[in-house]
Amino acid sequence: MNKKKKYRRIPAIIEAEGPITKERIIPTLEGNQKASVGDYIITDIHGQQYPCKPSIFHRTYEPIEKEYI
Repeated sequence: MNKKKKYRRIPAIIEAEGPITKERIIPTLEGNQKASVGDYIITDIHGQQYPCKPSIFHRTYEPIEKEYI
């Protein structure tokens, strides 16, 4: 029997734009997604963009002060 282990997500640096002031349609790998006013547009480490609700964005991400490579 396999033992369960706990894992934590590896931190990733993303870029974000927002909160946006106009609705936008964002093409994603899962299809087009609507970004509503107030949402953030996240660009991940692979260059893919997707919308993120402000409540989730602020619980998940924090600003960084210096550039990472």
